[in-house]
Amino acid sequence: MTDTIPPTRPLHGIRVVEIGTSVAAPYAAWILGALGAEIVKVERPDTGDDARQWGRLFPDGRSSFFLAMNQNKQGITVDLKNSEQRQWLFEYCIARADVVIQNMRPGRIEEIGLGPLDLTSANKRLIYCNLGAFGRVGPLKDNAGYDPLMQAYGGLMSITGEEGRPPVRVGVSIIDMGTGMWSAIGIISALFRREETGQGCVVDCSLFETALAWTTNQMTTVQVDQRDLERLGSGARGMAPYQAYQCSDGYLVIAAPNDRLFERLCVVLNHPEWKNDPRFKTNQSRFANLLELNEFLEPILINETRSYWQNKLATTGIPCAPVQTLLETISDQQTQALGILQQTNAGEPKMMGIPLSFDGERPELRSMAPSLGEHNHRIKGDT
Repeated sequence: MTDTIPPTRPLHGIRVVEIGTSVAAPYAAWILGALGAEIVKVERPDTGDDARQWGRLFPDGRSSFFLAMNQNKQGITVDLKNSEQRQWLFEYCIARADVVIQNMRPGRIEEIGLGPLDLTSANKRLIYCNLGAFGRVGPLKDNAGYDPLMQAYGGLMSITGEEGRPPVRVGVSIIDMGTGMWSAIGIISALFRREETGQGCVVDCSLFETALAWTTNQMTTVQVDQRDLERLGSGARGMAPYQAYQCSDGYLVIAAPNDRLFERLCVVLNHPEWKNDPRFKTNQSRFANLLELNEFLEPILINETRSYWQNKLATTGIPCAPVQTLLETISDQQTQALGILQQTNAGEPKMMGIPLSFDGERPELRSMAPSLGEHNHRIKGDT
């Protein structure tokens, strides 16, 4: 290890113990680990993290989900049913850890003597982060939860998808990962405060609170006329044109929601007279008459390819983007130029790097996800 800490590791010297499984807590620790913290991941000795069986398995048996969420970590196994191993973990946390993250079922961590009061009373500098389901208070505080439950209960599903069709879940674990992000923000804030006061604290995050936070614009909008919102597919409420349109070889998202951009779009489509149509004069009138507007746009756009319209629109400064598959996005020139997909060596899968850079440099991928109990000897001294 060099004496000079690179700017890409601002959390160098911070040790985090992750008593986590699935997505939310591991993602929080993934963020902290990417920023240079030392992560010690605690797993069950029999099956490990549930995510070891999620997603698709590579030929060597490794889970795609587990690899994605657990880079830059050291892995140990602890049998939390065993009093001696629980005591070892307790002592390790209070003596060696700066941060503890946990997302066990509500109440379980307290039952085994590793709860926030147990540990922070023994180490006043410790920062302890709970990732719960519904929050620390309220009638549902003791309930467990998963990402799709929160997308449903928090209202996100009610505004996602197309009107008249079944509810649609956002295609990524946006609630789990969002909660991990909020946890990391809370932990970093608490670390900053500790520098000033010398005191740690307990940080609480929950899936339900994250689900609510994602709907901040929509929660405000429904209060205008006390009416629930319709689903708009690829579109956005109150903005037009601002959605995916079918071309001859796929879909292209066109974003021309202000009057200047719409006027340019009219010229590109050889219909400059549309800009003077009372139905389309302003963004509000265009959105109010979106069905009529799309009846004009769709028959024209479908006649040419995505790339044809991309080139035409780009030359006039109209934002647009093709709806790409993930494999297309991986090979995209912009993705490649950013270097956000990282490898430890040429034989390993490409892992997603953190979407941050420091002085123009992205934090590097230091290690792949650990095998179950890989670092038991190094950390616990197990033979």
